[in-house]
Amino acid sequence: MPDTVTLLIDPLPADADAADLASTFREVDATAPALRVGELSTQRGDGIFETIGVVDGHAQEVRPHLERLRNSAAICELPEPNLRQWEAAIAHAVERIPGVGEFALKLVLSRGVEHGPAPTAWLHVSAARDQSAARERGIRVVTLDRGYDRTAAERAPWLLLGAKTLSYAVNMAALREAARRGADDAIFLSSDGYVMEGPTSSVILRFGDEYATPAASGAILHGTTQVSLFDHLAAQGARVVERDVAVDELERADAAWLVSSVRLAAGITELDGRAIPFDADATRAFNAYLLGPRD
Repeated sequence: MPDTVTLLIDPLPADADAADLASTFREVDATAPALRVGELSTQRGDGIFETIGVVDGHAQEVRPHLERLRNSAAICELPEPNLRQWEAAIAHAVERIPGVGEFALKLVLSRGVEHGPAPTAWLHVSAARDQSAARERGIRVVTLDRGYDRTAAERAPWLLLGAKTLSYAVNMAALREAARRGADDAIFLSSDGYVMEGPTSSVILRFGDEYATPAASGAILHGTTQVSLFDHLAAQGARVVERDVAVDELERADAAWLVSSVRLAAGITELDGRAIPFDADATRAFNAYLLGPRD
């Protein structure tokens, strides 16, 4: 059974009700060329994506990821994706990989070939990198200026700040800058002094018995893993809030985490070169939940 699967998808209109959804996508050799030279996803990053964690044969939170894909499509003025088609493609891919282990499944919807008649879509799943060290021992983080304030998305919707686009050059540059500073990851700060998110993750802070995360806005993506973890914590009786988080609260937090679909929960042990409290027990409990099946 392969540990890498790639599907090319012929995107259906959102309201199409195809009798045989499996006929709308096909598996291709993951090592063979699959995109045309004129593809706008590679030329301009003109497209959107989602990354779904797959744990022991179960794709985590498929519907929340697809709903965020649909929201990104609306912001970017791409055709609305047919969620049933994507669900069928995801199910097919998961059936083709081993039923044990962790995998990363990426969905991509682009504007297609320049001057072309239709968007391009594909799915790729491969074995996930080992994240045990980050989960167990925590990560060092630096703060970086994102270059705009919290209201930028409202003033300038053409920046596409609320969409998960393929234009990730800035996010990758932030991770390289973090590495240059001797850290593992970064937290973006708004120019008016508020905590935003990580380049590929959501921020969670604990103050006493309250867990807080920066409120999702046009400038901050709604984190599917963060939402799932907050639902779990609330069910256990914890207080969870989404609110504006000022920069100085980072240093006052009792504990802090970056959470994402594949790495899951990584406790922060160091912020801008200064040690901060690391709750190994809570982190272990978070990941025990996040590694379980979640819909």
